[in-house]
Amino acid sequence: MKDILQELERRRGDAREGGGARRVEAQHSKGKLTARERIELLLDPGSFEEFDMFVSHRCTDFGMQDSKYSGDGVVTGWGTVNGRLVYVFSQDFTVFGGSLSETHAQKICKIMDMAMQNGAPVIGLNDSGGARIQEGVASLAGYADVFQRNIMASGVVPQISVIMGPCAGGAVYSPAMTDFIFMVKDSSYMFVTGPDVVKTVTNEVVTAEELGGAKTHTTKSSVADAAFENDLEALMEVRRLIDMLPLNNREKPPHRPFFDDPERLDMSLDTLIPENPNMPYDMKELIVKTADEGDFYEIQAEFAKNMITGFIRLEGQTVGVVANQPMVLAGCLDIDSSRKAARFVRFCDAFEIPILTFVDVPGFLPGTGQEFGGVIKHGAKLLFAFGEATVPKVTVITRKAYGGAYDVMSSKHIRGDFNYAWPTAEIAVMGAKGATEILYRSELGDAEKIAARTKDYEDRFANPFVAAERGFIDEVIQPHSTRKRVCRAFASLRNKKQTNPWKKHDNIPL
Repeated sequence: MKDILQELERRRGDAREGGGARRVEAQHSKGKLTARERIELLLDPGSFEEFDMFVSHRCTDFGMQDSKYSGDGVVTGWGTVNGRLVYVFSQDFTVFGGSLSETHAQKICKIMDMAMQNGAPVIGLNDSGGARIQEGVASLAGYADVFQRNIMASGVVPQISVIMGPCAGGAVYSPAMTDFIFMVKDSSYMFVTGPDVVKTVTNEVVTAEELGGAKTHTTKSSVADAAFENDLEALMEVRRLIDMLPLNNREKPPHRPFFDDPERLDMSLDTLIPENPNMPYDMKELIVKTADEGDFYEIQAEFAKNMITGFIRLEGQTVGVVANQPMVLAGCLDIDSSRKAARFVRFCDAFEIPILTFVDVPGFLPGTGQEFGGVIKHGAKLLFAFGEATVPKVTVITRKAYGGAYDVMSSKHIRGDFNYAWPTAEIAVMGAKGATEILYRSELGDAEKIAARTKDYEDRFANPFVAAERGFIDEVIQPHSTRKRVCRAFASLRNKKQTNPWKKHDNIPL
């Protein structure tokens, strides 16, 4: 018996060494942690239970039968984050460069199946050279098996990808189908075709970092939701995000203790809106002052900055926030901001996370670039997402809400539950100057007359009361009472039940 136990420990020791001390040292020299070190940091201490530690590949081509490692380049299993169940796989770059083989894929598929069966999030730590060339089509089939599970799990359990090294070719499509993608600056990249292929085909000279680095994907492509300085910071942020989310689509988000009075008033908000209607202000100040303890977890902070998305807590409950940012493009809606917000709204709705919307939007960004890029279809995505959502929805209009953008931003007409406005709100078809020039075109030569007409229009429409008279605004509230009113609104909606007509699935304007 003693010999068998010693043999077990020897085999476990071999598996834990991955590709060996030399390769582990090379991984560390790049500022990267090993697959097992990452899991230890991500999960609660001592909570990790590993699956398939002794699995190895079955390939016999190209002399592969003489080169086998226990685990086959990926560590899989389950554990807890702040006591809550999660499933995890972590690719091991020290074993065949983390390349995906048939058995490597089977290990990932196994824990994804278990996550679906038991209703818990899946976290993938990606650090892989791609498909294992020696296995040919078997490795491609393995990728497709993983992709299919990503699709089936979408909207059922949260899926989070952390890119902690290379992720290229077909490998990028698994993270692309997950709910959140985090990257590590200077040590991770994602692209379908690498710099060498790009140079051969298009004659463009580009580095891996420029083509698919963290900065590219967080600021230009919107593929990634955030980028962090190192492995440790990225893993700590994943823990923080998991703490905001429900384990699956049949559970409510977690309730956390809170120490912030729901009745708290913030008098500074009464002066947040500048006297000059064309002056910007920082909408994040309102979000932070509304949230429990001022804690705001922003998503895609570096992309489409004219739209803010992220999570806060109100009375300990997770709430998704969508807000126009007047500091950037005056808070206009455009292609990028519409896509960003629409995806976020759909995630919240899929996982029963209530949505709080702060509105200060002068309209859609004009220009040929926007129209040629399909702003109509992209704006419709956000409209569709808000209108489709059945979770509790509370909207606060702080200043401008003009034209179609007023409708799109979770208005009463697309099933907003509570629609509030500050006294500074201006709800109209368009701004006073533009409206006056259309309505009184014949008087454009008379500056005094036009100024008087503009003043009349402002007095009549540049306020929330016309909409309130029609019931489109439930109440005009004092800015300093925003947290109190929003908390009470969401509290009253905790048992909300709303369903959409039966359908196989919708056809959102993609």
